[in-house]
Amino acid sequence: MFNHLFSISNKNYQLYSPFILRLIIGAGFIVHGWAKLSKGTPAGFEKLLTQLQVPFPHVTAWVASLTEVFGGLGILAGLSVGVVAIPLIFTMLVALFTVNINYGFSSIKTIGLTPQGPLFGPPGYEINLLYIAGLISLILTGAGIFSVDALLAKRRGLSK
Repeated sequence: MFNHLFSISNKNYQLYSPFILRLIIGAGFIVHGWAKLSKGTPAGFEKLLTQLQVPFPHVTAWVASLTEVFGGLGILAGLSVGVVAIPLIFTMLVALFTVNINYGFSSIKTIGLTPQGPLFGPPGYEINLLYIAGLISLILTGAGIFSVDALLAKRRGLSK
């Protein structure tokens, strides 16, 4: 009865979905990478990697942090998303299997309530899977409109 009010059939909205994914995924990676770098070095992250017995924790901390910041910028801009997504997927897989897998699926675990509000436990791997799914979606669909990739394709005469 009301389907016609909410229908998007016969409209070309799918061009916008990669743009929306790029905004949140790119911003998310930038924020997470910047949090690791914001004190000048990713020393705190390096300590976590050391506790997890990740090889070469100093180098790994820098590589992961820079991958997240610059990869996030690439995703946000829509620049070679199919290439940029691969190392970001790898960082999510490493985080999933080294840290988050031990805490189950849910990304939000309420473990208590204080007068100041809820207390949350460590996050599970739900967010890792959501980032991976979004990145795979971008690999399959491309960057969409409002992207550097679309601009370059248009300049080369490859756009429809």
